[in-house]
Amino acid sequence: MLGQGVQTARRAIAHGDIGVPMSAQTVMQYPGPDIFHPNPEFLFTRGAGPLFDMGPYYITTLVHIFGPVATVAAVGSKDRATRTVQVGDRLGAEFPVDVPTHVSAIAQFASGGVSQSVFSFQSPLAKMGVVEITGTEGTLIVPDPNAFTGEVKITRAPGFAMIREEPEWEIVPITGALAGRGLGVLDMARSIRSHTQHLASGQLGYHVLDILVSIEEAIESRSTVEVTSTVGAIPLLSEDWDPFEATL
Repeated sequence: MLGQGVQTARRAIAHGDIGVPMSAQTVMQYPGPDIFHPNPEFLFTRGAGPLFDMGPYYITTLVHIFGPVATVAAVGSKDRATRTVQVGDRLGAEFPVDVPTHVSAIAQFASGGVSQSVFSFQSPLAKMGVVEITGTEGTLIVPDPNAFTGEVKITRAPGFAMIREEPEWEIVPITGALAGRGLGVLDMARSIRSHTQHLASGQLGYHVLDILVSIEEAIESRSTVEVTSTVGAIPLLSEDWDPFEATL
């Protein structure tokens, strides 16, 4: 979330480029990690599945943009009770599936915004990194939250005559330094030295986990679930923040 992609998208929203953000939709779907992982069983057990494996990237992005989640609702399904290892030395070995492999979740944010998300290990049609934020004046495409950069673009409402045609896109220039994993730890170390609050905080991590657990509870109870934890507004990184700068 501290990479160029999400930070550039957040800056565009802060600048008012899509008006007031009102809703979002995210999609992460593909056949599942059993197509490439030689020991995939752990990804289909309690505490995993598409919700807990990939959900943190998408939910954290939404919390960065909309703030804390207040309530969730969700449904889930499992296309088969067992799966088969498809690669490696254990090719052909069967294992049980203990969790939903398709989750459709709706979140209501404390700010009033709403989101709908799909997390699926059972789609032949792969769609990864889909994050769309719709505001009062446009829709913004956020790059894959499981990466650190990507294309940020905005489309405005077309006239009726153009509604069936491809949208016109405005490309938002990427800002900030390009870096990879470890940005959260780096920011924490610098914040400890400067006695400031780091951005990838335990409070944020706990709230995101609470949201995921609440989605799981909503599936099992077939009801709307209140998310009892919260988190404060997460500041933007400044455009000149340099992870490669020597600060010691």
